[in-house]
Amino acid sequence: MFISLLLVTFGVAVGCSFIVIRIFNHSVNTILSRIVADEIASAWTRYLKFAIFVVGVSGGVRIWELEKYITPRTVDADAVVLTGERWTLEIYRTVIETLQSVAWMLLIFFLFALIAYVIARGREAAQVGPRGHGQGGSP
Repeated sequence: MFISLLLVTFGVAVGCSFIVIRIFNHSVNTILSRIVADEIASAWTRYLKFAIFVVGVSGGVRIWELEKYITPRTVDADAVVLTGERWTLEIYRTVIETLQSVAWMLLIFFLFALIAYVIARGREAAQVGPRGHGQGGSP
């Protein structure tokens, strides 16, 4: 029963991560192609998708929480029994924890992307110079 729960929570975490990747795919591609060169933007996009899977699964499948189903809490007690209610609770926790972990990761990514975007815009504005004629250019 424990192995089934582990596999189901893993599948739910992967599924939630996949849905998040599909939702944010266009936004991430647009941001990365604006900030970094087009040649490496696709590599960064693939890396970010991989990171979303890793963060989502590691946040959603909480091994230390699932150990209570195979390890007794005290010497005299038995391990917690997996009932239908516990299955529902564990699947719900998996969804929430997966989404929460991925949301934090994407928040950090978007904050750094915003900083990089502001820096890139500042450099573009400095290259254009006053009145849009470039640096040192005459009207």
